Amino acid sequence: MTSDLLVVIAIALACSLAVAVSGLLLMRVIRQRSLVLSLAVVALVSVGAVLAGALGTAKAMFLSDHDLSVLLVVVVVAGSVGIVTAVVLGRAVVAGSRALGVAAAGLGDGGYTPTGRPLSAELATLDRQLAETSARLEASRARERALEASRRELVAWVSHDLRTPLAGIRAMAEALEDGVVTDEETVARYHAGLRREADRLAAMVDDLFELSRINASALQLSLQEVSLADVVSDALVSAHPVATAKGVRLVGGAADGLPFVEGSLPELGRVLRNLLSNAIRHTPADGVVSIQAGSDERSAFVEVIDACGGIPSDDLPRLFDVAFRGTAARTPDDDGGAGLGLAIARGLVEAHNGEITIANAGSGCRVLVRLPKAAKTAADLEPA
Repeated sequence: MTSDLLVVIAIALACSLAVAVSGLLLMRVIRQRSLVLSLAVVALVSVGAVLAGALGTAKAMFLSDHDLSVLLVVVVVAGSVGIVTAVVLGRAVVAGSRALGVAAAGLGDGGYTPTGRPLSAELATLDRQLAETSARLEASRARERALEASRRELVAWVSHDLRTPLAGIRAMAEALEDGVVTDEETVARYHAGLRREADRLAAMVDDLFELSRINASALQLSLQEVSLADVVSDALVSAHPVATAKGVRLVGGAADGLPFVEGSLPELGRVLRNLLSNAIRHTPADGVVSIQAGSDERSAFVEVIDACGGIPSDDLPRLFDVAFRGTAARTPDDDGGAGLGLAIARGLVEAHNGEITIANAGSGCRVLVRLPKAAKTAADLEPA
């Protein structure tokens, strides 16, 4: 009994393998043809393998001719139904794949639109992934368009701002060269004007260079544990002459026990100098600019509050945009820059994994900078 079963298995396996090998060879021949044809061949090989195995074992078992013919009819009819069904279902799969391909072709142009038709689990997953990819691409395109618009705006505004000091330098240089001015007092005043305009140009170029490093992710920050109290103190000392010259009063400082922050001292100092300079520039004479540093459970923070009179709500979202000043006139003041101070401050703060926000507060506006805390505090450095 066992030997007969082994014979049947061997015959069925031999007949089925013969059909399977033929199917593999046929699939290699038509591998670049229609997917429907490939699915039909798969169904045909499956049915053919069953048919060959059944007929081979039936013949070996010496069934009567009648029984053999009945078995052949049953297998052929059932196999035909299976093949036709496979072709019909294959066409449905191909139609879904074709619709998915047509929709995916829109990724490079107007975005991807889901097919909205029933799909197999694999194709449905691919459909979702293509939709997510399309959304990411559209967001990337929007960022690129915004950056390009910002770049064009920056070039236009900086070009305008550069003309003013250059025109002043040219006019004073020509006056000195042609001997239009000869008295010592006027000559000295012109020389001071040349130096002042040159300093303004140098400041603009420095700001543009810093902004280009930020936008190109080329900042090389040397992070260490920095005393935020020292950064605030140094910024106050640096800004004091400018505030005094304009008649603006600087107040504030750092709270006791202020934690250290992980940062780069030069870049953090530049952030606070930019914020104080911007606050002083927009605060009228006899006004007050306040700077205060502290900490909470979230982070260490520094806030700068000016008396600029408030900011229109439409301008608030754009204050950190490159070259945005919030006024129609773009001619800078004597101490004005190219409108890059806040944009540079944001880039440097974000490079420190911090965040910077701005909002109206009382008669002015409040800029809040949050930075990650370091392990130690100012109290740790005090002698025991």
